[in-house]
Amino acid sequence: MLFVVNNTVQPILAAQALVKTFPAQEGSVSVLNGIDLCFSHGESISIRGESGSGKSTLLNVLSGLEVADSGNLEWQGQEVSNHSLSSLARLRQQFIGFVFQSYYLAPELNTLQNVLLGARIAGPLNQSVRARAIELLERVGMDHRLQYNVTKLSGGERQRVAVARALINDPPLILADEPTGNLDEATGAVVMDLLLEMVEEDKKSLILVTHNPEFAARTQQQLILRRGVLGIA
Repeated sequence: MLFVVNNTVQPILAAQALVKTFPAQEGSVSVLNGIDLCFSHGESISIRGESGSGKSTLLNVLSGLEVADSGNLEWQGQEVSNHSLSSLARLRQQFIGFVFQSYYLAPELNTLQNVLLGARIAGPLNQSVRARAIELLERVGMDHRLQYNVTKLSGGERQRVAVARALINDPPLILADEPTGNLDEATGAVVMDLLLEMVEEDKKSLILVTHNPEFAARTQQQLILRRGVLGIA
């Protein structure tokens, strides 16, 4: 198994021998061929690989959004396969914050409402949740855009909102899938600085999928996905 840190403490996420295939015209295509991964609270890793190598599929499996054909996956010592779909969804809302390349903000909602949406899904809203949402938007430099419709925001501003939304439930793990992929180089660098800074300040664990080797080098461990297997980059 590949260890990012030593195994003297319980890992935040542990995967062993994960396999994932998809049907094809002739048989099936194997995307993940025995993924081993284990790392602890507060650690950060980056994953690079060629387009179509299965990076997004790997994140989907690690987050429980897709089910592996075989292998074991644990979140903080809990076997994911032991949970029902509804139980797993509730657990995921508290355990993982997502930052996607395409933002996935609700166009009919304003900036603050989009951040609160993640909390609304997890449970009832109250004043403390609203205060946390505003505080997060202040931290990402978007407190002057609280009532803006997100369709009027720039790409960099939308991704800042997405970072705040990922943190609203105070999850211990952040999964970021090409978070700067839709941004120009300068804006992408600013957003990456912000994401890494907030992850470090809040002592979150991070799995970052990126094609950018400079961004990847800023995580504590750099991995590469080749032929469905993770290795040291």
